[in-house]
Amino acid sequence: MFPRLLIAFYCLTAVLGLFFGSSLAQQPQNPAKIHSQETSDDGIPVLIKHLPDWERVRPQAKFATGVADLKAALGERPVLDQVDFTAGTEAVTAPYDAGKLLIIEYTSPQASVEADAKFTAAVSGDASIAYRRIGNYNVLVFDVTDPSAANALIDQVHYEKQIQWLGDNPFRISKERAFVLTTTDIFLSTVLVIVLGICFAVVGGAIAGLIYFRYSDARRAKLGTFTDAGGMVRLNLDGFTPEISPERLLRD
Repeated sequence: MFPRLLIAFYCLTAVLGLFFGSSLAQQPQNPAKIHSQETSDDGIPVLIKHLPDWERVRPQAKFATGVADLKAALGERPVLDQVDFTAGTEAVTAPYDAGKLLIIEYTSPQASVEADAKFTAAVSGDASIAYRRIGNYNVLVFDVTDPSAANALIDQVHYEKQIQWLGDNPFRISKERAFVLTTTDIFLSTVLVIVLGICFAVVGGAIAGLIYFRYSDARRAKLGTFTDAGGMVRLNLDGFTPEISPERLLRD
């Protein structure tokens, strides 16, 4: 009795093993996900999407988070030893007609600037490598045969970052502060207009008075004798008024 039960148990175990094994074999396996500092909603690292015409070169694109990954994709190149991945640096490379493009993204502008000095010194004098720093990106093109084509390829790389505040924007001005600033601007503008108006009035009055004074002085200089009557009719008590010619008198 016992051997029969043991044989039945072994048979049942084998059948269950075959059933569950075939079920697991039929389930599709998820591809290994790329670990990136910044990933889009579809699971693709944002850095890959910053490649020129990234959808076309995506099958050949290689994402790297270490020097070994870069050397596996680009081969042994001395300039690759200058890349420091310790602070979360990421890189992506893809082949183009102008050469093999490499985009290295650093986590801070300071790190990118420091790497820029190293890359500039490393590629100096090497016509087969084109290099440029774009934002936090340090972009290199290897195996360059046409420098203009390589530079045109680098021109298509754009450093685009969007900043979203999780809460209120601390730099946004409140309504009260905006009212104070607007009122202050209006007050200062009004005072400035008044002061400028007074200055123009004073200067304009001084110029007009000077012109009138010069005109009066020249007119007075032409007179033969001085009189304070200002050209009005007056009695000739002092004998200064010239005699009226009889020909100019009215006759009856």
